[in-house]
Amino acid sequence: MMAPARVLVVDDSPTMRGMITAVLNADPDVNVVGQAGDAMEARNAIKQLNPDVVTLDIEMPNMNGLEFLDKIMKLRPMPVIMVSTLTHRGAEASLMALEIGAFDCVGKPQPGDARPFGDLAEKVKAAARSQRRFHADPPPLAPTAANVNPVASYRPGRRVVAIGSSTGGVEALIAVLQKFPVNCPPTVITQHMPPTFTKSFAERLNRLCAPVVQEATDGARLEIGKIYLAPGGERHLQIANVHAPCCRLVERDPVNGHRPSVDVLFDSVAELAGRNAVGVILTGMGRDGASGLLKMRHAGARTIGQNEKTCVVYGMPRVAFELGAVEHQFPLSSIGEEILKITAARREGSE
Repeated sequence: MMAPARVLVVDDSPTMRGMITAVLNADPDVNVVGQAGDAMEARNAIKQLNPDVVTLDIEMPNMNGLEFLDKIMKLRPMPVIMVSTLTHRGAEASLMALEIGAFDCVGKPQPGDARPFGDLAEKVKAAARSQRRFHADPPPLAPTAANVNPVASYRPGRRVVAIGSSTGGVEALIAVLQKFPVNCPPTVITQHMPPTFTKSFAERLNRLCAPVVQEATDGARLEIGKIYLAPGGERHLQIANVHAPCCRLVERDPVNGHRPSVDVLFDSVAELAGRNAVGVILTGMGRDGASGLLKMRHAGARTIGQNEKTCVVYGMPRVAFELGAVEHQFPLSSIGEEILKITAARREGSE
């Protein structure tokens, strides 16, 4: 039996520190070992307490959370979960934190929240269990002529690509999508993310990648050279209309605790596209997407899973692999190229 995850809570607000501590200490497998009100206190507490995980406020006096996170990742890499306001500004800062190397982000509670901080305790436990080498992987490359279009002769076939991801997915998706050329296959993505984050993330991906990346809208036609990210919030992303495939945003209860759910997306792709699809499951907690990927494989789709060594959390890909849903596992650095190999027109026989 593993010892409880030891956590340091860093926030300039005593009230917020108390709320986070109460939520975490309510879980018997989590133990808050200390609190800090700014970066200086946090630095000393990390040295003295040697926590397994740090929760870190983004907006703090003297040195903000992003600056402190950058120092942690350079000098003492460890799992850090950012705590952010659910605003556009907070979303931009959170995405930057995830690219710097934060394990995950949670939103600060809003009035009427039934579960303040959501699944923070589960994320803390996953972070403490993570075998991730925080200093091992370089950050994603900025787009250049050398890495935006690695397959100069690529011609898309008729396949659609569906990708699911969760914890660690921001970095993973950037790494995969930066390999896509401007004429990439139509690609639909469900990434577990708070509602206010997905628009900012789609905009950031659009700046970093050669294809057009946009938040999915109901009825948007699936087109070559476009990538559609499921919006967070109240609806799931599906694809529909066999004659003119498009995005559908559907109101349904959460599936596997998530809305949007990867399983809902993969189920629709299996039904509509069958063998003319590629399913990809990337790093993430839990099992969302595993059964949907299995349906895709049974329908004749090609399926790919991220391997354990390169996952921030080998949860969703592990369950999918154990179910037999994953045809091949690859390291993150190879997945973009593998998708292009499968979807290229010369590989499909019909073109």
